[in-house]
Amino acid sequence: MSRRRNNTSKIGDSAKLLKQIVTLAIIIIAVVWYYKSQNDTVEVEVEQTIDLTPEQITSLKDIGQWEFLSIADEEMVDTVRKSLIFSDDQLVRIYYGTLRLGIDMSKVQDGWIKKQGDTVRVNLPPIELLDKDFIDEARTHSFYESGKWNGRDLSALYKRAYNNMMRRCLTRENIQSAEDNAISQFNMILKTMGHDNVIIRINKTI
Repeated sequence: MSRRRNNTSKIGDSAKLLKQIVTLAIIIIAVVWYYKSQNDTVEVEVEQTIDLTPEQITSLKDIGQWEFLSIADEEMVDTVRKSLIFSDDQLVRIYYGTLRLGIDMSKVQDGWIKKQGDTVRVNLPPIELLDKDFIDEARTHSFYESGKWNGRDLSALYKRAYNNMMRRCLTRENIQSAEDNAISQFNMILKTMGHDNVIIRINKTI
């Protein structure tokens, strides 16, 4: 009789141990499933865009005259005054000038720069001659001079040199080069402010 009771006790202990093992296995499976489901959760990340602040707009406008191309030029101009008695008078002068092409930021219009979604749109004034007094008169000198010449004669030569420089330097190619430089520099400065998508339009000179 006592031997039969021992066998019954062993069977009961085995059943209890098996139940504990099954329970522990269920707990482990549940924990593993929970963490796996957490890792498999799809996360939606909202893209953070950087706003265009009034301070940034003001800092760009406050640049004032922004030079994008500088062209050094030299012009030789001469004039001859006929004489019926003596030999002709002649005056040859050399003029030096530097023409600066760029944008005057004080001429931007309202709404010239604005943010649309993740894109910054910029509308700029046309490329222009920033300094109209581009001839360096301190370097101007006479290459050859005979006879007497007054202020009106010198003024006429100056005007001819001025117009020749304007015609030679304000070409479509130079203006296009200045526009390309403007777009490149605006892109660079806006990217440093955190704006990656930039569209720039430069108005054409009428």
